[in-house]
Amino acid sequence: MTDKQRQETYAQMLVRLSRSNFRSRFHLKAQDKQYIHEKGWNTIADHAADFVSKRLAPAEPKNDGKQTPMRGHPVFIAQHATACCCRGCLAKWHGIPQGVPLSAEQQVYIVGMLMSWMRREMEN
Repeated sequence: MTDKQRQETYAQMLVRLSRSNFRSRFHLKAQDKQYIHEKGWNTIADHAADFVSKRLAPAEPKNDGKQTPMRGHPVFIAQHATACCCRGCLAKWHGIPQGVPLSAEQQVYIVGMLMSWMRREMEN
């Protein structure tokens, strides 16, 4: 998948997610935006990749469905807003099956989804 195709996929998914009453309630607060500004996009992407690899990538993540806090880091907010918070939501919204470890490509997709959502939030 090319970068342009990936961006189009993210944009289409963000439109779908915006139609969900639950998902559309999530927004970055001023302190989250300040954190992103201070840390920079590369650090935030590193944090996202770390959270995804440790909390979502295993076939059966510890406390699946409850492993992503609702606040405390911009990536956590993005995970809930984009339905990348647990394996059940990944299966329902993104078609990523449960019960098998996430591939490197799937992890890249998820991090990209999170980053796309946060970049949109920073523009608003």
